[in-house]
Amino acid sequence: MKVTFLGTGTSQGVPVIGCSCEVCRSLDFRDKRLRTSIHLEVDELSIIFDSGPDFRQQILRENITQLDALVFTHEHKDHTAGMDDIRSFNFLQKKDMPVYARKNVVEQLKREFAYIFSETKYPGIPSVDIQEIDNSPFFIEKIKLTPIEVVHFKLPVFGFRIKDFTYITDAKTISDKEKEKIKGSKILVINALQIDPHPSHMTLDEAITLAKEINAEKTYFTHLSHKMGTHKKVSALLPENIEIAYDGLKIEI
Repeated sequence: MKVTFLGTGTSQGVPVIGCSCEVCRSLDFRDKRLRTSIHLEVDELSIIFDSGPDFRQQILRENITQLDALVFTHEHKDHTAGMDDIRSFNFLQKKDMPVYARKNVVEQLKREFAYIFSETKYPGIPSVDIQEIDNSPFFIEKIKLTPIEVVHFKLPVFGFRIKDFTYITDAKTISDKEKEKIKGSKILVINALQIDPHPSHMTLDEAITLAKEINAEKTYFTHLSHKMGTHKKVSALLPENIEIAYDGLKIEI
């Protein structure tokens, strides 16, 4: 299994428009963060989790020419806004794109991309095959995905476990029941927005606490804002088995 971090930034990305803070002025490529998304390659399947506003740029940067499924964690714009660009894969692969999402996300997609779901199809628009999911394991071909429900302020969001890999973004709290699904993962990816308290995302300390509780072999933090600090400075604060992810990072499991 291979995971590529397509984006590791928060909803505004990093640098933030108009900001002159140390992070936004940084010349370190690891401090340049597109909106959060990952590409998973497993058993010849190519799956992307979330298609934010930077989807096209991410696909071109990583030279992704095959996409077998798009899976959504939740309905916020920084995770869905780029769905229109799956049409390139429709043209390449000559088939509808399987899209996996829970009911409220599907409803939001139908509002945001009404033209895709219209009875009268405009030529060249994306073509999707909606697969509605709930908090139960499901399969993409032979690959099992286990949803993990987390809470993002008051919004339920899905993380996912695939074999020994768990991916969670936009979480503030996770129930003990859902944590049981994570335990035993070799690789954990979890959001860590910033150092100061935040109502809808884990802070650095909260993410470290969860990482220690799960005790995966390796934990990566994603969905970072410019308020977190530079990659170099924050990395120096982390335990040995915890790292900050960055755009383009590739890991094999």
